[in-house]
Amino acid sequence: MNKAQLKEFLDEKVILYNNPDFIDSDPIQIPHLFTLKEDIEIAGFLVATIAWGNRKSIINNGHRLMDIMGNSPYDFIMNLDEDDSEKLDGFVHRTFNSDDLFYFLKSLQNIYSNHGGLERVFAKYSEEDSVQTAIHQFKKVFFELPHLPRTQKHVSDPLKNSAAKRINMFLRWMVRNDNAGVDFGIWNSISPSQLSCPLDVHSGNVARKLKLLKRKQNDGKALAALDASLRKLDPKDPVKYDFALFGLGVFEQF
Repeated sequence: MNKAQLKEFLDEKVILYNNPDFIDSDPIQIPHLFTLKEDIEIAGFLVATIAWGNRKSIINNGHRLMDIMGNSPYDFIMNLDEDDSEKLDGFVHRTFNSDDLFYFLKSLQNIYSNHGGLERVFAKYSEEDSVQTAIHQFKKVFFELPHLPRTQKHVSDPLKNSAAKRINMFLRWMVRNDNAGVDFGIWNSISPSQLSCPLDVHSGNVARKLKLLKRKQNDGKALAALDASLRKLDPKDPVKYDFALFGLGVFEQF
């Protein structure tokens, strides 16, 4: 396929998969339970954090997280104290356990109390054509409270060559707004043109087959190369192609 044919092919797949039917099988259904901006942000951030492994397990544990917080994430976090740690006992998703979760909730409380919320932290450090430095700076802010060293591995750092798939997915959810009913578009201080594609096994494999990506590892360097390819197809909204790449990989075994 030449560039025009590739763009036409992928645009058709975006239309196919970027619709509300996509929500039923995707972790994005968890933040879709809410209408308050802060609830959507917090639910989205937490479920994106555990978004690796079996999708059914991710979704089930996402619902369990919301139940623990009384289905009012923002209210729960802002009133969090040490006694609430007991409510988290027994929560585990792969290597993310109740100790990690309690720190995440305390850190989110700190971010909303002292840093103006999640959007402000990411927007403060975002660059004109990238949010990868912003993710690096966000991790510094996120771990400014005393914490167990083990918990740090649950927030990726692009400046250490991570593709940071889960945070890039979270940012897509918050920033993109194409009125298709999937992404929320509740953050206006960051543009879709700054976003990076959530690079995982599925999207990476499809990107290589379509010659959008040559690098074999799914790391930060591969992400930069994929971003460059996708921005040539649509510089204003490059990460819309995440729907096409992911859909082709998961639903069509492309």
